[in-house]
Amino acid sequence: MTPDQNPLAEFRHPQDLLIGQSSAIRKIWEQLASAAMTEVPVLITGESGTGKDLAARLLHEMSRRGRYNMVKVNCPAIPAQLFESELFGYDAGAFTGAKSGKPGKFEQANHGTLFLDEIGELDFALQSKLLRALQDFRIVRLGSVEERQVDVRLICGTNRNLEKEVANGTFRSDLFYRINVLKIEMPPLRDRAGDVPMLFEHFVALFSNQFGRRPEPISKSALKLLEAYHWPGNLRELENLAKRYVVLGGEDGILPSLRDPQEMNIFATQAIDLNTPLRIQTRKALQTLERRIILDVLRAHKWNRRKTARSLDISYRALLYKIKEAGLPPLRTVKPRNTTTLPDIGTE
Repeated sequence: MTPDQNPLAEFRHPQDLLIGQSSAIRKIWEQLASAAMTEVPVLITGESGTGKDLAARLLHEMSRRGRYNMVKVNCPAIPAQLFESELFGYDAGAFTGAKSGKPGKFEQANHGTLFLDEIGELDFALQSKLLRALQDFRIVRLGSVEERQVDVRLICGTNRNLEKEVANGTFRSDLFYRINVLKIEMPPLRDRAGDVPMLFEHFVALFSNQFGRRPEPISKSALKLLEAYHWPGNLRELENLAKRYVVLGGEDGILPSLRDPQEMNIFATQAIDLNTPLRIQTRKALQTLERRIILDVLRAHKWNRRKTARSLDISYRALLYKIKEAGLPPLRTVKPRNTTTLPDIGTE
C-alpha cells in the first residue's frame, strides 16, 4: 500500500492512528493482538476515515506473515472486465497485447496478506468468482488451465452493513460467512473523544516536521472544542484540520471552523454522486477546497487581502478574482447590534 492509495498512510506508521487511552481503542488493540495469533479471515468494519486499512496493515505486521507482502485491492476501483486478470493474473496471449504473463493479486500476496478493501462494493456477479478462489485458495490465470495454489491471509474491509446487504440480496451470504470469521469494528472518532487531543498533537508534530513550521501550542479551550466536535469525517477530518493548523500558523486558522460545525463539514467525507462524471466531481471538490483555503487565510490575516495574496503566493488581482468567483464578500461583513449587516471597510 502506497501513500497515494491512502492519504492517512502518509508520513506515519499505522499504529500512530491507534494512539490513545480510550476504552474503544484499547479494545481494538486487544482484538488485533488476538487476530494476529490466528490465520482465519478477518472482516474490519467501520465508517469512512476510521482507519480500517491501517488496522489491516497493523494486523498484517503483527502476524507471522508480517515479513511478506500485504497486497491491497480496492474492490470498487477494478472494472468488471478486468476483475479476473487483476486478481488471478494472466498468461501470455490471454488477450490482445498480453505479450507476457503477469501474476495477479493473489499470487503477489503469496505467504503474506491479501486485503480486499470496500468488499461491500463488489458487484454481485463478481462475488461468485471471488468465492470460488477463497474456497480452497486455488486460482487459474486468465488464458490458462493450470491451477495454482496460493497461501494468503485474508482481510476484508467495508463501511457497509453486510448483514443488511445479505438480507437485501445484494451480497452473497456464502461469501459473507467465508470472510466474517473474526470481526473488528473500528470506532468512530466521536467515540474516542478523549483521544482527540493526543491524536491532534501527534498530527501537528508530523506536519510541522514535513512543512518546517512550528505553530504555537494549541490552547486548552481550543482542545475542548476539538473534543466536543462530532467528527463526521473521523481521523481523515482531524488530520486535515491539523494540517490547516500548521499551514496557517495556529488557532486563528481553525477556530472559526470549530465554532461553526457547518464549515467543518467540508472536511468530512463527502457523498459521491454515482451519476456525475469524475472530472465534474473533482472540479467541484477543488473549487470547494480553494474557497475554504482562501477564506481561512483571509481570516488569519484579519481580512487583509494583500497579506492574504502574499501568503497564497498569488497576485493581488488574482486574489480579488478568486474571491469574486468563490462568491465570498469583497470585504469582511460585521453585524453590529440592532443594525442591519454592514460592510467592514477592512484593509487591502
